[in-house]
Amino acid sequence: MIDLVTHYREHVHEIVELTTVLANYETPTAQKDHVDRMGSFIESELKNLGAQVERVPRTDVGDLLLAKWNAERPDKPLLIMMHMDTVWPLGTLKDRPVHVEGDKLIGPGTYDMKASIALVLISIRTLREQQLFPDRPLWVLLTSDEETGSVHSWDFIEQTARQCGLALVMEFAAKDEALKTWRKGVAHYTVTVKGKSSHAGNAPEKGINAVVEMAHQTLRLTELNALDQGTSVSVTVVNGGSAANVIPDLTTARVDVRFTTRAEAERIAHALENLAPVLPGAMISVHQDTIRPPMEHDALMIRSFAQVQAIAAMHGLSISEEGSGGGSDGNITAAIGVPTLDGLGSHGEGAHATNEQCLIPSLARRAALMSAIICDWVMDA
Repeated sequence: MIDLVTHYREHVHEIVELTTVLANYETPTAQKDHVDRMGSFIESELKNLGAQVERVPRTDVGDLLLAKWNAERPDKPLLIMMHMDTVWPLGTLKDRPVHVEGDKLIGPGTYDMKASIALVLISIRTLREQQLFPDRPLWVLLTSDEETGSVHSWDFIEQTARQCGLALVMEFAAKDEALKTWRKGVAHYTVTVKGKSSHAGNAPEKGINAVVEMAHQTLRLTELNALDQGTSVSVTVVNGGSAANVIPDLTTARVDVRFTTRAEAERIAHALENLAPVLPGAMISVHQDTIRPPMEHDALMIRSFAQVQAIAAMHGLSISEEGSGGGSDGNITAAIGVPTLDGLGSHGEGAHATNEQCLIPSLARRAALMSAIICDWVMDA
């Protein structure tokens, strides 16, 4: 086998050039036609690399793409997961064009995650050109709404991942190019308090102040925090009251909950479902708006990381592990029991920020790691 790290270091310009092409497609999640335009380009690239490509139609967001190599083989596929959408609105490139400064590739969409798409495509191309591409089934899934919670792709992600033996999530790397071996889950709730209105001057005693009741509940919710266990419960938005001289009869609050284990998610859910009013006559209702399960640092994750660390070492790469308070599609795959490794994308900074950028040397190392995993990964029996 060729020295992968040396090869990609000598050819990193190819990853930079393809990333630049991809980043010059503006692909905000809500702009289906623009996401589909880049999707068509990627579909063509995948077919040129010998893949069978299924385009999965979506109405409100860009179509999904599922590419397969060696699909006829009976082994469990290795699945690479990426998303095509970005947070940046149309027109952003006019003010912030993609460009290189020293060892940095700078521009919207480069880090999150057009560079990941480029390095995967270049890795596959390299393995095929060097006659190193393995006989194993390899699937590549590109989704179009990760930045808004994967609502339109969630079911397809689960359906696809259940057939696979490993999910490789190409989100950007953690500090020092570490993989992300845990991610917090997140749930959003709306808490509604109904009270009774009355005149604040003439008859305050006849009212039931929904704002006061919500204040009591806010303190109760804050007591649910277990920061030492990675659990946070934050009341983030409160709306109540209609006029300065009226006892408010309705107040709503948005609650952001983060957790590292499903057990903690269930504890918080149970507490929210059983909130009891403090003020006589007040009524409380709770609605769970969204939930994304955690990617837990469990025995399966520990085993998977040990294998990727060993594979990396065989190619002169040192890989560490970190975690993240935010979610990814890796939360979805890990929650259904599929071995998952996350944070395999480039190193850099500025995700969702105006200084978004990739460190170009990391692209070579990540391409080498991806190629090594494709060739050397051993599936669990």
